[in-house]
Amino acid sequence: MKILVASHTYIVDLNCQKLRTLSQLEPGIEVTVVVPKTWRPGGVQNKVIETEYRDEGAFKIVPVSNFSQNQQGLLTFGVDLVSLLQQFRPHVIQVEQGSRGLAYTQIIALNVLLGLNAKNVFFTWWNLPYNLKLPVELLEKYNLSHSHGIICGNQDGAKIFQDKGYKRPIKVMPQLGVDEQLFTHQPQPELGAKLGILSSDFVVGFVGRFVQEKGLLTLLKALISIKDKPWKLLLLGRGELYTELLKITAENYIQDRVIIIESVPHNAVPQYINLMDTLVLPSETTYKFKTLTAIGWKEQFGHVLIEAMACKVPVIGSNSGEIPHVIGDAGLVFPEGDAQALANCLTQLIDNPELANQIGVMGYQKVMNQYTNKALAQQQLDFYQEIVNSH
Repeated sequence: MKILVASHTYIVDLNCQKLRTLSQLEPGIEVTVVVPKTWRPGGVQNKVIETEYRDEGAFKIVPVSNFSQNQQGLLTFGVDLVSLLQQFRPHVIQVEQGSRGLAYTQIIALNVLLGLNAKNVFFTWWNLPYNLKLPVELLEKYNLSHSHGIICGNQDGAKIFQDKGYKRPIKVMPQLGVDEQLFTHQPQPELGAKLGILSSDFVVGFVGRFVQEKGLLTLLKALISIKDKPWKLLLLGRGELYTELLKITAENYIQDRVIIIESVPHNAVPQYINLMDTLVLPSETTYKFKTLTAIGWKEQFGHVLIEAMACKVPVIGSNSGEIPHVIGDAGLVFPEGDAQALANCLTQLIDNPELANQIGVMGYQKVMNQYTNKALAQQQLDFYQEIVNSH
């Protein structure tokens, strides 16, 4: 089976492991990844990424000239895409720019014009309800009518398309897996000692953006309510709430129990996760549905959850968006914004080390079964085979 995947996501080699693994699952599978030749990462001024061709046999990364260098929905490709499609002649084409992406429309049209007869699939993270105005509504209708399958990063996204009347197969799975060689259980006594963490401390961890919707203020409120417990809080990240966090810790005399680490390289994140006795993702939904679309945010997946679970760290998450589905029965879930419920979850783990260990093991088993790059690659191949074999 020949598979072509187009997305700016794969200009970062770290993100390619699932597709690289896909190309190795069975003899005869070839995966060609189309990436923009140049890309400007969002929010980074004057930075331009120049992508390079890579040939690993059954797995190739092919830079193609592109229009729009930092807008996913407006991304389209140059004429060199035509010759690539003619030469490769894929059986499946997956474009990871959402249901309204111009690149998807472009590749659907080329699929028809070149007589490739490939199956069209798109991936999306979008999980908020919406309505569209012309001409975007027509663009999405065209894309959906020519889609043989959809991969959604979450259950809410799948429901949106089902509610729109889409009848063909929909697969729910994240875009990227977890690297179980990097994210693995490995105690970090030296790093813990350096940060002043004692063996008697119960380390509550958070990894992510310091922003309102990530629920950090609820987490602090929960911890303040159980000041009699031997916890320390380890925050890994940065963001606009940094000053507010410092203010709250000082007002409640807990600054000596809070450790804040600025963002570190991705390969160093597992070291800090392995210091944690639990990782908390207390995300809070902020959207309100307006006339045409939803304004705000709801947790789309929570990738840090599966990274912690791979390290056998027990996880606690709110019920925002996809979090309850990711955790399932392999962790604790509380109503978003409910500091008392979160405090109760934390207390359960602090007071019951056996429960915490059991949850850590269950989380690890779930990740190994469902969320490694190999597990996701197999799920993706099974989905492709389903739509290729359907009429």
